[in-house]
Amino acid sequence: MIDMLVRLYDLPDGTELYRSVTEQGITLRKARAFEKHTVAAFAKEHFSAKWVSEVEVAISRQPVVCYIATRDKEILGFSCYDVTQKAFFGPTGVAESARGLGLGKALLLKALEGLRDSGYAYGIIGGVGPREFYEKTVGAFEIPGSSPGVYGDILP
Repeated sequence: MIDMLVRLYDLPDGTELYRSVTEQGITLRKARAFEKHTVAAFAKEHFSAKWVSEVEVAISRQPVVCYIATRDKEILGFSCYDVTQKAFFGPTGVAESARGLGLGKALLLKALEGLRDSGYAYGIIGGVGPREFYEKTVGAFEIPGSSPGVYGDILP
């Protein structure tokens, strides 16, 4: 899977998207240290053990580098950044039951804004799955020769 590059200084404005998400009763915010076990359990239930490791690192950092989407005290999705490698976005995931609400895009933008606010001019989306989504949403483009990139020697 390829890596993609994003110009963080040229991100789309998320104001309307965030308003739409909020109007659906959804809160976008950074996870809190005392919620690490809850977010990690969500990642394990809906995604993978490797993502649990990354979520735990993201929430253990100060400042925390993991955003979550919640509604009625339930996690609907998360996005992390600056965890796998410096300037990397991910992992990120939205529960199947919450897809189609704009959360993937909102969580992506929040995390990329976090990278930008940390002082990066460019962000890297590593091991891209939905390439077209990233191209359309944030103007990401392929980094030539990036497969398998940092994911070439992964332990089981």
